This record gives sequence, structure tokens and C-alpha cells, in this order.
Amino acid sequence: MPQPAAPPSPPSEALPIRRRIAAVASILTAIVLVVLDGAVANIALPTIADTLGVAPADSVWVITGYQLALVVALLPAGALGERLGYRTVFAGGVLLFTAASAGCALAPTLPWLVAARLMQGLGGAAVMALAVALLRFVYPPRLLGAAIGWNALVIALSSAAGPTVGAAILAVAPWPFLFAVNIPIGAIVLLTARALPAVEGMERRIDPVSVALNAGFFAALVIGAETIASRLGLGAALMLAAAACLAGLIRRERGQEAPLVPLDLLRDRSFRLSVVASVLCFTGQMASTVALPFYLQHGLGQDAFTAGLFLVPWPLATAVAAPIAGRLSDRLATGWLCASGGVLLAAGLALSAIWPLGRDPLPLLAFMVISGFGFGLFQTPNNRNMLLTVPKARSGAAGGMQGTARLVGQTAGAVIMTLLFSLVSSPVDAPRTGLAVAAALTLAGGLASLLRVPARAGAAGLAAAGAADAPIRNR
Repeated sequence: MPQPAAPPSPPSEALPIRRRIAAVASILTAIVLVVLDGAVANIALPTIADTLGVAPADSVWVITGYQLALVVALLPAGALGERLGYRTVFAGGVLLFTAASAGCALAPTLPWLVAARLMQGLGGAAVMALAVALLRFVYPPRLLGAAIGWNALVIALSSAAGPTVGAAILAVAPWPFLFAVNIPIGAIVLLTARALPAVEGMERRIDPVSVALNAGFFAALVIGAETIASRLGLGAALMLAAAACLAGLIRRERGQEAPLVPLDLLRDRSFRLSVVASVLCFTGQMASTVALPFYLQHGLGQDAFTAGLFLVPWPLATAVAAPIAGRLSDRLATGWLCASGGVLLAAGLALSAIWPLGRDPLPLLAFMVISGFGFGLFQTPNNRNMLLTVPKARSGAAGGMQGTARLVGQTAGAVIMTLLFSLVSSPVDAPRTGLAVAAALTLAGGLASLLRVPARAGAAGLAAAGAADAPIRNR
């Protein structure tokens, strides 16, 4: 006999242990669905193109459509969660994602598949924007850093496992099963979502014109970034359109009590610096992710399979570092942790860039471990700071901004490498230059984190901070 839904939890209290376990299982499983689904489809693109009879270039929209919907909907999803309640919008996102997965599995044509992927992205945005916000109501403040660390661990492992999981499914089943497997898992998430805290929404207005301007900005930005190298005129026009939409959006939202673009949160120096550092580090991370396969194959003469093996230590090291960084961030000033992570990430990338061609490539494995560990050491405390420097009522906006910073950085990193490949004729020099640029950007992200460390944040100040929301420990 079905049990009644759990009663609402006061926003200031954490959940009891048993209910907390079920709530965390729901959140983390939903994150696995969204992150994994963004990675498994990549390996199936040739099969999808052949089966549906479309050009390989057209099949890339299966990936682009999903990512585009994610970035367009993150901030509106956060705002909707603040209005209607985090659990309601989170569960609605899981439901939409699951239904869209069925649409993907049944797609007879590419337009149908791309449309279903767009719907998946919209549902996934609600999950990604509100998952971290919900953790703030699931865990007591003293354990929140560790919880965000486990969240980062799940994301890192899901990203790393995506191609392998996709290949394993394709080895025994046709490509629609890549999406069909989401259906039973999504149903389980919806059942366990009953354990999530029922935090009530607040009175706030969501302006449809602002939502449209937000969508126009990110759509023009992403598509323009992808086309500017091959079609300069169109790409430049889309970039100008993106700038116009952003200017209109900021002008319309300025002065709002709870703006769609969290201008109120960005006025806080610590939050603003965390966002800037996040964009810089994710830009470097994506640029290096694009550059390294080319560097390994063209510069160091490795085959595709071996090059893939060289990249495995990065996400594994990130997965190791994330929970460690989470526990440390509950005890130490996160600015120092983020700076240390940024410096390690930059060092690993710089060493990769300057390693002499023709020498033994095995040291690159160590460089990947350094880079991945540094990335994990940076990401978890930085995300924690973004969440805890804002009022609990604005946790949805903070979660949306966190995801937006990540996707904007990743888009910028891909654009940098596209431009380098267009401007630098040598297939070896372009990725080496990209790694050097990535090292500089990630170093800048780490150093930016130091700017939020208080002038006097000694041991006595940390001891007196008490709660995890205390500004010294948080910043």
C-alpha cells in the first residue's frame, strides 16, 4: 500500500538520516541520468546517422540540441523552483526528461530525435539547477561541503563512464536503447523524490519577456560560437544578437527583487568571484579536453585507443579529489582550497604543453593526475561557496548560475580551440598552444579565488565561525 508523501521540512532543518539517504539517492541518480545522457549519445552519432539516413554533420544536432536546451533553461528553471518549490520543479524535470527519453527511443527521423533531445535538455536543466539547491535542505550545514563533494564525484564518474556505457549498450542493442534505459531509472527517481524536502515556493514574478531574452542570448551565443570559425559573417551576427539580448535582459531585470539573471547575488563580491573563477576554470578544462586528443595523436604519435587511455586518469583523479575537497571545505577557507586547485590544474596543463615531442609520453599520465586532482580540489569548494554566500530562498538562482557558469566556460573553451585550429596551421602547435592558454586561464581562476579570502582569516577566525554559513569559512 503506498505511503503518504513525506511532510514538508522546515527550510532551516536537515532531514532525518533515513529520509536523507532516500533523498540523496534521488538527487544523485537524477544527476547521473542527465550527465550520462549528455555523454553516451556522442559515441552513437555514426550509427544514428547511418540508421536515419542523414549526414554526419546533421547528426551533431543530437548533441547540440541537448546542450543548447540545458544552457537556455538553467536560470529559468532555478527561478521556477523558487516560485513553485524545489521538489515540485525537480520532479517535473525528471518526469519531462523521462518522457522525452521515450520520445528519443521511438524517433523515426532526425527532426523528431532532435526535438525530443531538446525536451530532455529542458528537463535536465531543472535537475541540474535544483539538485545542489536541494542538498542545502537535505544536509545540516556542517556536512554540506562533503555532500557537494560527493555530488562532484558522481558528475566526474558519470562523465568518464559515458562513452564506455554507450559502447556497451551499442554492443548488444540498437541505438534507441541508449535512451530507453532512462525510462525505468527515471521512474525510480520519481518514486524516491517523495523523500525530498517540500520547501515551499516564494512569491515572485517570472517575466516571460526576460525568459525570451535569456533564451535568445544563450541560443545566439552557443550557435554563433560554433559557426564563427567556418562562417564568420553569420557567427559575428549571432554574437551581436547575443550581446543585444543580454543588454536588454540586464536592463529589464535591473532593480527586480529576485531577477531571472541573479544580479542581486552577483553584487556580492564573494559570489561574483566564484562565478568568474568557475567560468575561467571550465574554459581551461574544456579547451584542454579538446586539445589533448589532438596533441596525443598528432604530436606524440599515439593511436586513438591509446590516446583515450591517457585521458582516463583526469576524471578518476577528479573523483578522488572531490570528496576530499568537500570535507576540507567544511574546515578551511575555501578561497585557499580553490587557489590550490587552480594552481595544480594549471601546472598539469603547462607541463603537458611543454613536454618535449618525441620523448616518452608516460609522464603525461602523471600530468593528467595532477590536472584532474587540481580540478576536483577547485570545483567542490568553489561550488560550496557559490551556494552558501546566498540566502536559502535564492538557492535555486545560485544553482542555476552555477550550471550556467560551467556551460558558458565550456562553450568558451570549445570556441578558443576552434579559433586556434583555424588560425594555427600546424596540427601540433594548435593543441600545444591551446594547453598553454588553458593553463593560463585556470591559473587566473585559482588566483581570482584568493581575492575572496579575508585579510584576517586566521585559525582563531575559523574557529569562531561556527556554522558552515559563516562568511570567513565560506569564503
